[in-house]
Amino acid sequence: MLHPLKKRTAVLLSISTVAAVASVLASPVSATTAAPAAAAPKQAPLRWTDCATPRYPTLQCASLKVPLDHGRPAGRQISLALTRVPHTAATSSGPLLVNPGGPGGSGRTLAGFVASALPKDVAAQYDVIGFDPRGVGKSEPSLDCGAGHFTPVRPDSVPIDAETEQANLDRVRSFAESCQTKHADVLPHIGTVSAARDIEVLRTALGAERISYFGYSYGTYLGAVYAKLHPQRVHRLVLDSVVDPGGVWYEDNLAQDRAFDSRHKAFLAWVAKYDATYGLGADAAGVEERWYAMRGELRETPAGGKVGPSELEDTFMPGGYFNGYWPSLAEAFAAYAVKKDPKPLVAAYERFGAVEPSAGNGYSVYTAVQCRDSAWPKDWNQWRTDMWRTHAEAPFMTWNNAWYNAPCAFWPTEPLEAPDVTNADLPPALLLQATEDAATPFQGALSMREKLKGAALVVEEGGGNHGISLSGNKCLDEKVSAYLRTGRAADATCPAQEAPKPTAATRAVPSSAGGAALHGLLGFRG
Repeated sequence: MLHPLKKRTAVLLSISTVAAVASVLASPVSATTAAPAAAAPKQAPLRWTDCATPRYPTLQCASLKVPLDHGRPAGRQISLALTRVPHTAATSSGPLLVNPGGPGGSGRTLAGFVASALPKDVAAQYDVIGFDPRGVGKSEPSLDCGAGHFTPVRPDSVPIDAETEQANLDRVRSFAESCQTKHADVLPHIGTVSAARDIEVLRTALGAERISYFGYSYGTYLGAVYAKLHPQRVHRLVLDSVVDPGGVWYEDNLAQDRAFDSRHKAFLAWVAKYDATYGLGADAAGVEERWYAMRGELRETPAGGKVGPSELEDTFMPGGYFNGYWPSLAEAFAAYAVKKDPKPLVAAYERFGAVEPSAGNGYSVYTAVQCRDSAWPKDWNQWRTDMWRTHAEAPFMTWNNAWYNAPCAFWPTEPLEAPDVTNADLPPALLLQATEDAATPFQGALSMREKLKGAALVVEEGGGNHGISLSGNKCLDEKVSAYLRTGRAADATCPAQEAPKPTAATRAVPSSAGGAALHGLLGFRG
């Protein structure tokens, strides 16, 4: 469920992988994809042009041609949209590529954010490079499989009867068929390994012997796959909110379901703590009952004709990514449940859950990558059994997440075999992880650290946000800055930031929560 289905600028939870060098990352499905790429035509120099904004006055833009099929480098070419904040120091440490996750997240805006969020002396050393991966955003071709897939009011995500289940199945099957109709020539080449090979083409075009890489969420997996393919080309590697490379992607999503349920319970306990403000009760279990009672009422009568139970889940899911949204979500909850006023709930849906037109692109790339990267069950009976079992212990998002990923049960392209990213040839990498992260549960960071020899893990103890560096935690930010300066890192623990306090204005994000700017870029589902 890691992707960009959101109402803001960029992208969250699911993640992907593919095959790589045949002898190392064996993929019996696609020898062409897994084999070492043939020699590509000579790259023309990148032409950087000014595309400054008031916030990022030195931002530059360019476009890069890459092969659609890296096994046929002289064949059809596609383009990637790039941004850059140039280094200003006398001596450069080279490019620092940044990725916000997804899959399907646009990284063009992230370059300016990262360059401005790092200490000036660190940012000055690097050319900070943002990019839209293949199929995403301003890159061409841009995928968009079907308009209206998330138009409200959708069927209830929980298939309480055969009719509801069939309605959801019809939706996801139709989306998969639409992808095949619109993008049959491109879908076999949308995946993590192809995207990682694009990064190598970009490195060559930049004229850099080595690159540094800073990825969030799914971007941690993309970085690990690139590092597996080209370990000698990695200078620094920062992975924040780390995907479990051993669960790509079906098992990772089941783990997410449980973690999101725990994080939702943490939100409800926070609401109970502030009963004097919200009037929903001082007992967390009682508040949870009221939330699910609200969900049941919305099944009968969607709020404002827009917010049914599926849209309610979409609205509250962002609180699992960033607790700075909790006050706004609590106010909407209280207005509906206590004051019988649905308007704040509709406003919260439009802010957090509603899909803007560009999100169709992000979701299309998300599914294309996830479904291609590794095998998903094709027997719907297995999905049904696994989801009901997981729903019994984690009802908040299990079925919602299942339908988000269910096009993979009907996907038209054959899946690849997820590569083993185990790597003993890298310089030390820096991993950062919150212990209560829902989108990328903590075990994933431990798994990735075991696979990357010499990697250091910095833990935000008790933290529950997704995307934790450059978001207000001074301890974490100092670790990142020191690593980017020196390349040296060690295991460490940082305390979590304080939880937010209730706020008077629905749209306010308390400064104590931190990270609002970053989370506006990372978005949800990736």
